Amino acid sequence: MVAGFDLASVVEDARRKEGLDDFGPGAFEEPLGVLLEAYAGAGLTDVGAHLLRGGAVHSLRMRLRAQEWVRRHSEIADEQVVDPVVVVGMMRSGTTLLQRLLAADPRFRCARGWEVVEVAPRLDHRWDGDDPRIAKAVAREEASRQWVPELYAIHPMHALEAEEEIVFLADAFLSHVPEAGAHVPAYRSWIDTQDFAPAYEHLHRMLQLLQWQQRRRGIEAERWVLKTPAHLGYLDVLWARFPGLHVVHLHRDPVETIASGASLNATLHAMHADTVDLHRIGAEWIERMGWTDDRATATRAGWPGSLVTDVEFAEAVADPIGQVARVYDALGLDLTAEAEASMRDWLRRRPRDASRPAYTPETYGLSADQIRERFTRR
Repeated sequence: MVAGFDLASVVEDARRKEGLDDFGPGAFEEPLGVLLEAYAGAGLTDVGAHLLRGGAVHSLRMRLRAQEWVRRHSEIADEQVVDPVVVVGMMRSGTTLLQRLLAADPRFRCARGWEVVEVAPRLDHRWDGDDPRIAKAVAREEASRQWVPELYAIHPMHALEAEEEIVFLADAFLSHVPEAGAHVPAYRSWIDTQDFAPAYEHLHRMLQLLQWQQRRRGIEAERWVLKTPAHLGYLDVLWARFPGLHVVHLHRDPVETIASGASLNATLHAMHADTVDLHRIGAEWIERMGWTDDRATATRAGWPGSLVTDVEFAEAVADPIGQVARVYDALGLDLTAEAEASMRDWLRRRPRDASRPAYTPETYGLSADQIRERFTRR
């Protein structure tokens, strides 16, 4: 085991930094151990090893803090996460647009960027002033924009906007996040044989914690709007944990999306290792996305149509309010004048991200024909 990736030392660091011992429900030692062993053999730079190890420690610190908040306030475990609307789709298919439009309606809850990166506040947190996590997240966003502009251009994370909740799955050490940032074939293969129910239990628990916090800030919205493209591969597990959900499934030509996803992974790999095999990354990404699409298709085949609203990317871009109205119709919810005005206001002031580089499949050893062939197989 490479120094620093020993399971016991990572766990001890988290406990020492937080001064806490109880990680709460849900076993994490096995998936974390498999991940750390994979990181040890991933050919990381010293900086890359520091960043990824630090990420694992941070995940454990959030678990420790969350459990302590629940211990102090047992009512957190009674929070009801009712009938979430979950936006899914491959990367670059319009999921962010749809999630943030829905989140503009004050009747919906969402997890903002600052809440995602530090879901549990410090234990001496005061509820009667500005939340220090906001300023920290804004500073982190600015640093990312300045120091890793290539990453920010591909996948910006805004502190004050609705964000995806994949971090909470990663905090359970059952997610596809690690393979996006390092060459971890053993972990990548291992998770494909695992039950992801513990990850979704952890997600539910973190939503309860956030909902309790939001109530303390006076937010009394009715339903969550969630978004994580990776849910596509686990729609069955998602539905089992949130049986009242409604899925909004975004669709776009994979030829337009696969290269973009591969480019994000390549950028993340380059942050952690000196050697980045672009063709290997392309092969792994099309395999993962094909695997995900196959699983989503199989799961949806057994679902009633009322569970899902399908939205085409081109239609979402051309008429975003019209597509949101379709979602509201499926939910049996009125798109009120107030909600529509809030959405149109968000469209006017939404963050204008830097232009993304041009991505071509060939950069990653792929071709348009290869991508089309893979995604016509069912």
